[in-house]
Amino acid sequence: MMNRKVIASSIASLGMVLGIASGEAVAQMPHNMEEMQPSQGERTGQFQRIEQPLSNKIIVTVGGLGLIGLELWWFLASKPKSRQATIQGDIQEITVTVDGGYEPSQIVVRAGQKVRLNFDRKDASSCLEEVRFPDFEIARTLPLNRVTPIEFTPAKPGRYEFTCGMNMFRGAIEVL
Repeated sequence: MMNRKVIASSIASLGMVLGIASGEAVAQMPHNMEEMQPSQGERTGQFQRIEQPLSNKIIVTVGGLGLIGLELWWFLASKPKSRQATIQGDIQEITVTVDGGYEPSQIVVRAGQKVRLNFDRKDASSCLEEVRFPDFEIARTLPLNRVTPIEFTPAKPGRYEFTCGMNMFRGAIEVL
């Protein structure tokens, strides 16, 4: 699966290329005031039709449909990455990389056994400097470029969310 930053930069680059490739100005303002005065036969306050080449219409339509498709895939079809915690002795353990979100964002563990999540923060964003587990009443600061372990024991099966300090980035723990 492609990285979200790669996709965003590709879309921005495509927009720049399409803007540069069109090459012609669609409409121009007159340079002197005499040209701005309407003639006796013209009406003021109405839009004027500007004809576009068929190729421009096709490029804009295909680009728009492509962006709509990408947005639908992003929100409806892309699945978050899920990973099972490894069992070491009597502790279920997994490392979560914090870099523009949580990786993995879905963690599978067993009920009734201690869980240790090792948060490795790589992103300097202030939003990601804290992680919160509302169901377990846990809130921890995540220092940059350091691993912060968080331990808890989920008593019963269910889905428990964790979020950043601003509630923008999310992850979930699936307890079986």
